[in-house]
Amino acid sequence: MVKLFDKWECENIEVKDLGIAKYIKLQPVMVPRSGGKHEKKQFYKSRLHIVERLMNKLFVSGHRGKKHKISSGNNIGKSFRMYKTVKEALEIIEQRTKKNPVEVLVRAIENAAPIEEVITFQKGGIFAREGVVTSPQRRVDLVLKHLAQGTYQKSFKSKKSAAQCLADEIILTHNNDSKTFAISEKMRREKEASGAR
Repeated sequence: MVKLFDKWECENIEVKDLGIAKYIKLQPVMVPRSGGKHEKKQFYKSRLHIVERLMNKLFVSGHRGKKHKISSGNNIGKSFRMYKTVKEALEIIEQRTKKNPVEVLVRAIENAAPIEEVITFQKGGIFAREGVVTSPQRRVDLVLKHLAQGTYQKSFKSKKSAAQCLADEIILTHNNDSKTFAISEKMRREKEASGAR
């Protein structure tokens, strides 16, 4: 049987949130590294293993206000560093929770996936805001982005390693703790959307 990193089974993990179940791939793979196989085809990123998608987000976590210099472009091309960081984080999660770390990651994604968000559009001479339902693929993308940004936020100028910070972020998000960046962002987006309705 093929196991992720030759350690953890992924086949028996069930995604409980049916809205995003199609976009969380858990097919058996030993090394989560496709090397840009689906790069040219739009939306094919959903065919990648969810751990690989997390690794890809950690390369460039995305813009975060004035902290753009910190969070963008530091780890481009450092595949082995990301591989080690994610593997180490999964090992820490397994030690602390005594559960399959991939299952903990999937539950964290389910907990932190925002359901609604706000769009802005021009209506005549004014800009209007409206709450809309977030598409399933974007829900997964946003969670992975928020996990990566939360990891950078905690590990920057800190004694903790990136792997420890990633493990903390995933475990707390799994426990639905509002102290995590991913859960707080979900709540902020949904609060904005309910205000714009």
